[in-house]
Amino acid sequence: MRLFPARWTKTLNKYGLRWALGLCLTGIAVMQVSGDLRIDAIERMDTFFAGLRMRLVKPVLDPKIVIVDIDEKSIAEVGHFPWNRKIVARLVSQLTTHYEVAAAGFDIVFPEADNTSGYDVLDHLAETDMKNVVGFRSRVDALKEALDYDGLLAAALRDQPVVLGYNIADDQRKGKLPAPFFTTETLNGRTVPAYGSNGYLANLERLQDASATGGIFTAITDPDGILRRSALLMQIGDGYYPTLSLATAAVALQARAITPSFSKNVAEMSAAERAHGGLDKLLMFVGQEKTPLAIPVGENLTGVIEFRGSGGPRGGAFTYVSAADVLAGRVRKELLAERIILVGTTAPGLLDLRPTPVNNEYPGVEVHANLIKSILDERFKLRPDFADGIEGVQVALTGAVLALALAVMAPLPSILLAAAVAGGVFGFNYWAYTDMDWVLRMAMTLVLIAGVFVLNVAWGYFFEVRKGRALVSRFGEYVAPELVAEMADDPEKYNMDGESRELTVLFVDVRGFTTISEGLTPKALREYINLYLTAMSEDIRDSHRGTLDKYIGDAVMAFWGAPVAFADHASRAVATSLLMQASARRLNDDFVARGWPPLKIGIGLNSGLMHVGDMGSKIRRAYTVMGDAVNLGSRLEGITKVYGVGIAVGETTRAAAPEFAYRELDLVRVKGKNEPVAIFEPIVLERDLGAAERHELERWRQALAAVRAQQWDQAEALLAELRALSPERGLYALYGERIAHHRAHPPGPDWDGVTTFETK
Repeated sequence: MRLFPARWTKTLNKYGLRWALGLCLTGIAVMQVSGDLRIDAIERMDTFFAGLRMRLVKPVLDPKIVIVDIDEKSIAEVGHFPWNRKIVARLVSQLTTHYEVAAAGFDIVFPEADNTSGYDVLDHLAETDMKNVVGFRSRVDALKEALDYDGLLAAALRDQPVVLGYNIADDQRKGKLPAPFFTTETLNGRTVPAYGSNGYLANLERLQDASATGGIFTAITDPDGILRRSALLMQIGDGYYPTLSLATAAVALQARAITPSFSKNVAEMSAAERAHGGLDKLLMFVGQEKTPLAIPVGENLTGVIEFRGSGGPRGGAFTYVSAADVLAGRVRKELLAERIILVGTTAPGLLDLRPTPVNNEYPGVEVHANLIKSILDERFKLRPDFADGIEGVQVALTGAVLALALAVMAPLPSILLAAAVAGGVFGFNYWAYTDMDWVLRMAMTLVLIAGVFVLNVAWGYFFEVRKGRALVSRFGEYVAPELVAEMADDPEKYNMDGESRELTVLFVDVRGFTTISEGLTPKALREYINLYLTAMSEDIRDSHRGTLDKYIGDAVMAFWGAPVAFADHASRAVATSLLMQASARRLNDDFVARGWPPLKIGIGLNSGLMHVGDMGSKIRRAYTVMGDAVNLGSRLEGITKVYGVGIAVGETTRAAAPEFAYRELDLVRVKGKNEPVAIFEPIVLERDLGAAERHELERWRQALAAVRAQQWDQAEALLAELRALSPERGLYALYGERIAHHRAHPPGPDWDGVTTFETK
């Protein structure tokens, strides 16, 4: 008796194992989102998608918050920062008295007394060298108030809605702290963990006493160094102190108090909840309103920072005005009146740029602006209590549907279904973030979609694709993906058997690599060479569809015309060599900016009949080229440094790629060859050659002809003209030295003008 119809049994036999593997992957994914299995790579992907999600949200300019920027313009107009307190006092007065702002938060600390006025020097003179000068003491005493810059700032701060920033520090206690929002004593025995320290670097007592309050601006980054969350309160000793954003918002809203709110009493809390104190939000009592403003907090009294825009004056989320314009009164009053002001800096040299998910150099002052906006809008991005449930259902449903469906579908429908499901997951996650303010994870779901899809594609590859595809896939190590796809359409046409073809070979090498390697740490050297090899390989494979042969230390070997034949293989190779030099210049700029040794490369090209195929031993084989034409290409790469050029090509390559303009370098006889060959430097496409370059090439042609005719005076005159046109070109200096040698040692009337190289 059959338990299932025959067609069901057949289907189960055909797809059962694939279904089982797909459901197995789904089970692993469910374990990960439920917390039973931790996969660090998935967590890192979730942080990436969180940043991507933020970048996709178009910022809307918020007029309620304005950033007064101590920018490069301000430093140029006012002077080197930090400014003396007299200037800061004037800035405070401008903001509070002239512009009548709602609140001003300073992302700056003033821990030391300001002695820049020179009063201490005058006072000392009055007691010593000038004490007998009539009237000097009284004049100094009369100047005391005007020269007491800290006093001027304290006077400007008094009775004004100004919040001074300060920092936590483990190794010192300097300055005076403002009053805490609450203390451990007011928690009635609860334990509320928070970021903090027993030390601090705070403001001078007279400044802190004169200000409305103070706020901490210390940034707490994730283990990867990225700033994603911010504390709203930090603990110093027994007190819980607000961060700059919370304190500034409280002053602007004229809050009466901020108190902790607990979800449960201590007796009802589990051990895990008790460890975090059960504090789930802060209540801000604003003005005369009876309903407090609720600010949700997470673990360690932190909140998710909703980064809006890319940051900075062009980021699109907040208005920036230059501090210099505020000091000079050039800002329209309505732009700042009744606004919340944050004073900070975006000047690169002042080191207040933070790595964030949306920008690696995000202004620290704008972090506070984002948090204040969330408080004012009463919209906070948070992970809801039911987030694990939503993610678990999403993963289980997605995995089950795809595991069952993809196994029975053809490749194209499988791709469309997987892409549609992935798009749906991303769309739901984006909607939850923007409309519901839920922070949900989706990396595991997307990885599961990819995993189930790859499982079915791999199954089809290993069990259903023709054996001929295996040969074609081997070429993927050497050639660009689009060439592999072209070969896959007709795999019988291609093989790795040895044959002779007209090809063009390229060799590229780093100049002075031994010196470079000695000047870098192993880690830096690895990154240096990897960036270089990647750029060269991409130019070879992707730009003009070359075949990447091998890496020989810091050298790269490539060729054109096999396995896919190109009639214009020489033209492709020359174009690629010019592109590689451009890439090398771009890399060099980056390397020098990092403090690494400069990068300079030499490239040799040659065309001719070569043996190409799968060659090697029983242990290891490779698809490569061999022959005299290959050897000449290697020699040309080596002698580029002699002529001070980046590229040297043989005469066969020049003849096969006539659309480029060339500069003839010499007639050479390389080691291992009896016949001399002409070598050339490709410059640019002939049609792109400018009038000045064309003139220089013509004068060089005349100079080279004069050298070969042993007309030394004429050659030297032409070389002098050429050096004036391009003093950096080493070729002209080389020929100048050769002429001097030939004058001293005449080559004789039978001289053929050939330069012989005895080394490789």
